Amino acid sequence: MSAHTPGMVCSHHHLYSSLARGMPGPTSTPNNFTEILQNIWWKLDAALDPDIVYWSAALGAAEALLAGTTAIIDHHESPFSIEGSLDLIADACDFIGVRHILAYGVTDRWSDQGSLVTVLPSDAMTDAAYRGLEENKRYALTGRRSMVGVHAAFTCTDETLENVSELSRELGIGVHIHVAEALEDADAGSRLEKFAHDNWLLVHAVHLDRALPGFIAHNPRSNVNNSVGYARPAQRDSTVVLGTDGIGADMLEEFRLSFVRHREDDRNASPDVSWQWLQNGYLFFPEALNDKVTWSYDYVDDPWKTAFTPGIRCLDVVIDGQPLVHNGVPVHFDLDEVRAKASEQAARLFARMS
Repeated sequence: MSAHTPGMVCSHHHLYSSLARGMPGPTSTPNNFTEILQNIWWKLDAALDPDIVYWSAALGAAEALLAGTTAIIDHHESPFSIEGSLDLIADACDFIGVRHILAYGVTDRWSDQGSLVTVLPSDAMTDAAYRGLEENKRYALTGRRSMVGVHAAFTCTDETLENVSELSRELGIGVHIHVAEALEDADAGSRLEKFAHDNWLLVHAVHLDRALPGFIAHNPRSNVNNSVGYARPAQRDSTVVLGTDGIGADMLEEFRLSFVRHREDDRNASPDVSWQWLQNGYLFFPEALNDKVTWSYDYVDDPWKTAFTPGIRCLDVVIDGQPLVHNGVPVHFDLDEVRAKASEQAARLFARMS
């Protein structure tokens, strides 16, 4: 056994949520998933501006690196700061040194007047959805690695989903979309069945009622946090990867929670299964296999031992032969400065949300 692993992969992140800790609570207690989105996360999305986007991504990427995560698939939404937003995230990730695949989450939930609306499948595609689609296309054409992002079927019209599918085929890249995360999106399978392909990344799939082509990104911590249910990914035929849905990027912790949820559902579940889900992230980032992470535990590559060993820390990280973390400290940027800048932007974010 070894104290070394390749770099970890977070296969679904929302780096813009890195500043959410300490944000103002909702004015009323949410009673369902839609109210959680409307009163918390969509208010945060609407308050994002370029400076907040950049420093939230820098903080999230820094925390990922210090947790031994060297590659991130990110899903972004900033409805009042769309154009150029993916460049800001890419620049922040490059500054920190983590690998990335980015996407902008297209949605019709913002009307052309800028207000939050309920979306019907038969509605016309909104200007905001068109702008999100253009941001995906513009960024992809820069040559950086990307996917076409979609928020979820229940906040998109049929016209938008069709345009997303067409752009995905045109660019030769996959679609990164939340699928059946909660009962509100339970008909996602029927709406996406004619569009989905093997290169799609289907996030959550808690209430997905049919098999769809593509990978499934399992996010156990987020599913618990939003109380949407257990996804039972082991019962799917799809290739499963592990993500965090924006709750940090400590993939060893996500692996452990993935196993705990699996064992809760099936007393014969093995951590080997959750470890394989974690390893499947290298299908998106094969180059991360060449990254080297040194841990404080000599058996970190043994799923059974790691599943039951708390407090394992990342000590050193080497990417492309370059040491980026030594003895738990970044060697090429000032972590205190990143945290200070992020704190300043968090204060601005909270003020804009109030």
